[in-house]
Amino acid sequence: MSVPDYMQCAEDHQTLLVVVQPVGIVSEENFFRIYKRISSVSQINVRDSQRVLYIRYRHHYPPENNEWGDFQTHRKVVGLITVTDCFSAKDWPQTFEKFHVQKEIYGSTLYDSRLFVFGLQGEIAEQPRTDVAFYPNYDECDSVEKRIEDFIESLFIVLESKRLDRATDKSGDKIPLLCVPFEKKDFVGLDTDSSMLLGLKRHYKKRCQGRMRKHVGDLCLQAGMLQDSLVHYHMSVELLRSVNDFLWLGAALEGLCSASVIYHYPGGTGGKAGVRRLQGSSLPADSGNRHRPGAQEVLIDPGALTTNGINADTSTEIGRAKNCLSPEDIIDKYKEAISYYSKYKNAGVIELEACVKAVRVLAIQKRSMEASEFLQNAVYINLRQLSEEEKIQRYSILSELYELIGFHRKSAFFKRVAAMQCVAPSIAEPGWRACYKLLLETLPGYSLSLDPKDFNKGTHRGWAAVQMRLLHELVYASRRMGNPALSVRHLSFLLQTMLDFLSDQEKKDVTQSLESYTSKCPGTMELISLPDGLNLPPVPFTKLPIVRRIKLLNVPGSMCPYCLKTLMSIYAELSYFQWVQGDVCEVQLMVYNPMPFELRVENMGLLTSGVEFESLPAALSLPAESGLYPVTLVGVPQSTGQITINVLKSNKKYYKQLKRKSSSIPKSARTLQPASGDEISTNVSVQLYNGETQQLDIKLENIGSEPLETLEVTSKILTTKEKLYGDFLSWKLEETLAQFPLQPGKTATFTVNIKVKLDFSCQENLLQDLNDDGISVSGLPLSSPFRQVVKPRVDSKPVNPPEGSKSGDFSHVKTLEAILNFKYSGGPGHIDGYYRNLSLGIHVEAEPSVFFTRVSTLPATSTRQCHLLLDVFNSTEHELTISAKSNEELILHAGECQRMAIQVDKFNFESISESPAEMTQFTNPKQLEEERQEARGLEINSKLDIHWNIPSLKRHGEASVEGILNQLVLEHLQLAPLQWDVLVDGQLCDCDVVADCQVGDPIPLEIRLTNWSKRNVGPFALTVIPYQDYQNGVHNYELQDAITFVGSNTFYIDSVQPMENSVCLGALLFLYTGDFYLNIKFHEDSTSKELPLSWFCLPSVHIRAQGPDLQA
Repeated sequence: MSVPDYMQCAEDHQTLLVVVQPVGIVSEENFFRIYKRISSVSQINVRDSQRVLYIRYRHHYPPENNEWGDFQTHRKVVGLITVTDCFSAKDWPQTFEKFHVQKEIYGSTLYDSRLFVFGLQGEIAEQPRTDVAFYPNYDECDSVEKRIEDFIESLFIVLESKRLDRATDKSGDKIPLLCVPFEKKDFVGLDTDSSMLLGLKRHYKKRCQGRMRKHVGDLCLQAGMLQDSLVHYHMSVELLRSVNDFLWLGAALEGLCSASVIYHYPGGTGGKAGVRRLQGSSLPADSGNRHRPGAQEVLIDPGALTTNGINADTSTEIGRAKNCLSPEDIIDKYKEAISYYSKYKNAGVIELEACVKAVRVLAIQKRSMEASEFLQNAVYINLRQLSEEEKIQRYSILSELYELIGFHRKSAFFKRVAAMQCVAPSIAEPGWRACYKLLLETLPGYSLSLDPKDFNKGTHRGWAAVQMRLLHELVYASRRMGNPALSVRHLSFLLQTMLDFLSDQEKKDVTQSLESYTSKCPGTMELISLPDGLNLPPVPFTKLPIVRRIKLLNVPGSMCPYCLKTLMSIYAELSYFQWVQGDVCEVQLMVYNPMPFELRVENMGLLTSGVEFESLPAALSLPAESGLYPVTLVGVPQSTGQITINVLKSNKKYYKQLKRKSSSIPKSARTLQPASGDEISTNVSVQLYNGETQQLDIKLENIGSEPLETLEVTSKILTTKEKLYGDFLSWKLEETLAQFPLQPGKTATFTVNIKVKLDFSCQENLLQDLNDDGISVSGLPLSSPFRQVVKPRVDSKPVNPPEGSKSGDFSHVKTLEAILNFKYSGGPGHIDGYYRNLSLGIHVEAEPSVFFTRVSTLPATSTRQCHLLLDVFNSTEHELTISAKSNEELILHAGECQRMAIQVDKFNFESISESPAEMTQFTNPKQLEEERQEARGLEINSKLDIHWNIPSLKRHGEASVEGILNQLVLEHLQLAPLQWDVLVDGQLCDCDVVADCQVGDPIPLEIRLTNWSKRNVGPFALTVIPYQDYQNGVHNYELQDAITFVGSNTFYIDSVQPMENSVCLGALLFLYTGDFYLNIKFHEDSTSKELPLSWFCLPSVHIRAQGPDLQA
């Protein structure tokens, strides 16, 4: 026997072999349609019996293998089914003759045969026959399965008769000697009756009996009598072992193993579908639990065997189950049988198939190492000169068996050998497609995947050298198949995944090959689908060039989306990035070329997943083994969602599109760099004089595709050392919002007022220079608010700086910076709660306009007024005018300083309300006092309304005194908390008011006290002393004869509550005409001493007494 059956398994020993073959010309499709239906009848229940008959079908079987049917009956062809086409009656004799010719090939072993004829109709088809079945066509053949069942029953009848005939043969010496084909020549001419010695004759008899017992065991096993077969196999083993008939002893041991395997593993070992039910087995249901290693081989007396099997007497069945080998003993017996087979050169196929059967059993037992020993033995079994197809089949089966026991790399090795055998030089037409298919099947065994993503998951798995060799073979096989696209894909995969293992020369060779292939068939990023369903993903060169550093670039600050719901910005977390649908996004890489030659990259882009993304390719050329080289890759997301940059391993988030805005203001030459991290989109510079206000018009253009619906504007002044008074930036947003929603391509105007109001006090060096020039006034120097300097008063004169010194030396330019933020939204992004922020940087250079060098006060004639004296210095290079409310303009030349006096009404600071929240805001009393002082300065400045104007430049502004008023000046400007009013004859006396009266008539005198303070005051005592002023410095207080008081000249005022008043009444009687004055003095006591002197400021009273004659 020279053709091994690699699909053999232990349970095949119980099957009957039936060959199904076509006769004449039958299409392959039709034949296999019938063959599939025939082979579906693989087992039947024997009628009137509990036995099951199993059938093994083959559509091709070598006749020489049939000659080994006596050695192992499952190798004997016992049934023949032929399929033929016959469409006319005249072709029928020839067709039937071919059927007989086919029967002659297996005639010596056939039990029965059948002929299925398709297409023939008429008289011949209507004749009843048992060996021929006629069908009009391949579709109308419903009875095929039934005829096969009848055919198998006929096989069983013959099988059962042969079994009974062999089992009842007790003739001893007349038992025929069963032989294998190569033994027949050894027994030719041997006379077994007379020429044999007694010992040799006895030896020959045991050999005949042992072989026959083994043969009967095979028949019992095929006939569904498992227990009987076990007994016959045990008896055969004992007989054959005694005569050293090793070949047949191996067969008996293998039969014993097969019967035991069938008993232990009813599901089979060959991986066939379905579970075989041992309906004909006489073993008890729990017999499987009674097996143990070391069981005795023969425990039943051969005399217990009858023609119908084992005697039904249960007393003879004791220990019957122990005839079956244990799972461990099965493997030992297989090893013993194979060792006996190996003694015979002509039994190589039997030995090989036994190894395969043992491996399948060990695979079920999960004993992989022992199975590998059987397979290793099978590899070295020397058969006859095999054909190339047989070699391919052998290596493929070895690969499958190694895969079955979990030896994946060994399986891949033999599959690769089979692939190489497909294109052996001895084959006239090499099968490159079969070679390529087998090579693909070896990939898992070598830990190789054709998906590049699997090589980014950590350390490299598998042997890189073997993997590279396999990839090279895939490239070559695909090229010989005539599929250059596959060659490019595999070569690209090799270069991408095995770059770290390639030598410099190998890198050069691979890239040259790739360049040659791509010149004919350019590589693509499309999926390549193979006919067997395998898909080859694209291979991006993520290692060429190698990326060393990655920097994910945010969109510009003005284009960055923010979420209204979470209020999270891109600066909140370094790993959090926001890109926008439809906007260009960037990833900056630092790459280098590891190849020993120049690397030209024509299409370098981002690999993404998650959302639709348009990657804009970049091209670059890197010299051999270059250093780090910066590359910026860009792309545009086309939809929203979460995206993964597969090359970079980083998550970005894309949001719905928000619209951009731009400013029409010219950009500033100086860029703001705020420490807070704010990103400035546009800058603008403005030059203003201190106190000047300028209007700035900003044009907002919607350059997006969605209308803008909302706009919010905020401002932030950057940290500055200069103190600002008032609002630096102010605007009215309602005028701009009236232009919304802003359609795409439209513009809206936003107006912002920039007002510079810094401290108008001069600097220390300027004050010193002015003092040296002789300009000083009584008051406080503004460079030090708490430092009192009193110098003699001199006439005011212009300051004429010496040559070489200009007024610009005193002009210290101040810098102010602010950020104007535009928060806007529209379109789908507005619905989802997102907005954008556009920042405008404002840079203002503030030049000084005027300085107040000194400030002081003079009392006015009225107690409710005073004179505020301001020394004003023009620090510009232009002539300017300065004026206050209801005052004439004062002209100042460049660098000139003059004094301006402003008569002002005193202020009632107590009326300035302070909310409890403002009072609790300042915990430090000093801060609270400073805040009060600023509020008072603001009120005073609003009443003064001082403005400057430069006619030559047509520029004007405000001159504020908020920062120059010290505590002493404020006290002089403050209205006394105790307001004293003196009325003569009902007329209020103050300033230059002269009260007229007639001599001899009593004049009513009223002194009224109003308490504006927050405390109780009083009691007070006041004395009215009249006098005359001679205008020469002499006052006459001796007026007892000229004036008399009606009542007392001393007035008493009780305690006065806050915000209440008290009135004292009296009367005067003038005896002579003239001008008289009243001096009202307070009595010194403890109460009056507790209050400031300024609280007791009474107005001067001037009374003119006239005679009757003058009255007329």
